Amino acid sequence: MAPGTLDWATIRHRYLRREQVLGIVYLLFAIAIWTLFLPHVEAGAKAKFGLNVVTGVKPIPVPDLVVPARETILLLGFIAAFMGGWQLSRGFKEPQALLAVLLVIFLLAFLVWATAGKSFNLTGMLASTVLRATPIAFGALSGVWCERTAVINIAIEGMMLSSAFTSVVIASATGSPYWGLLAAIVTGAVLGLVLAVLAIRFRVDQIIAGTAINIFAIGLTSFLSHSWLSVRQDLNAAPNFKPIPIPLLAKIPVLGPMFFDVNLIVYIMFALVIITHIILFHTRWGLRMRAVGEHPKAADTLGINVYLTRYISVTIGGIIAGIGGAYFTLGSVGRFDEVMTAGKGFIGLAAMIFGKWTPIGGFIASFIFGLADALQVKMAILRVPIPSEFLLMAPYLVTIIVLSGVVGRAVPPAADGQPYVKE
Repeated sequence: MAPGTLDWATIRHRYLRREQVLGIVYLLFAIAIWTLFLPHVEAGAKAKFGLNVVTGVKPIPVPDLVVPARETILLLGFIAAFMGGWQLSRGFKEPQALLAVLLVIFLLAFLVWATAGKSFNLTGMLASTVLRATPIAFGALSGVWCERTAVINIAIEGMMLSSAFTSVVIASATGSPYWGLLAAIVTGAVLGLVLAVLAIRFRVDQIIAGTAINIFAIGLTSFLSHSWLSVRQDLNAAPNFKPIPIPLLAKIPVLGPMFFDVNLIVYIMFALVIITHIILFHTRWGLRMRAVGEHPKAADTLGINVYLTRYISVTIGGIIAGIGGAYFTLGSVGRFDEVMTAGKGFIGLAAMIFGKWTPIGGFIASFIFGLADALQVKMAILRVPIPSEFLLMAPYLVTIIVLSGVVGRAVPPAADGQPYVKE
């Protein structure tokens, strides 16, 4: 046996030990649910979740969901305990998926506890979750396009922020959100191309290049916002995209307001998740992207232009980040504020890692992070005796758990971050 290699017994021992650690961690979810929530719920209390919201197209009304609070929390705890026990005895093939399910169970228990004896509009919160997950999903998709060809894109935050600025200025000047969206796309493409040139042509360290773009974007937009937009308020009042209800589908209870009565940029996000998945796993171009990301030298040997593939993919990643930046202005408030992206680009990268560098996985992770973001707003309405700021830690806590390897190693493309030199 070669020095440094592990025998089969050692590998199996480490695997079983990891499975046991994971099982214990998952059982702690059940213990946390019982100890944190049960003692503070009165016997006989019920939690009422509203399933109807007022929108332009009224969905088909359905009865509200009323559940016994203590019994529901007990049941959710038992489900979490069962999953932990299964992990200890048999193990799950997808620990990331299990963690996502357990987080949802914990959040449901939290909602039941917070809503005990009260009423809470669940559909409204889920619709808000989709909106708050949208920029995170754009960030995750941008990262997928870049890192699948082995270029790390730390600059997603700067691309989003710059695109948010240019989109609001152009939309305000022209009076059309479509011109603003085009400006955001161009801005994202330019910054994506700059990153590609620095990383591919000049082989600058990709982390440093991305950080430089972020610092440049934050500094320039803050300066222009303070010195220019504060004077020209007319250039910081853009028309935004209004919700576009899809006939019949918008009337579906719960799902209608979430997915079929949103604005254009959210629909673009849904479409890009599907399109990216198809391109990446079911087209020749996607195969080339994955080959370049895993083994660029072998791809070059087969006649694939590694440099061109990376240039195109990183530029497309910049375009996607640019559309995500436009959401902050044209898809939401219609104005620009300094550093308004608030780290959503970085959370998008975490969602990409949590989703195993896949578009659908990244979207699901973005939805979980968006749910945590929406909760901190909605809980203030219920006057929960927990500072809402603590809920803001949830996305970052999940990020730490993922990156620390508790749910298994996050394995990027083999050549990720490595410059390629053609011999």
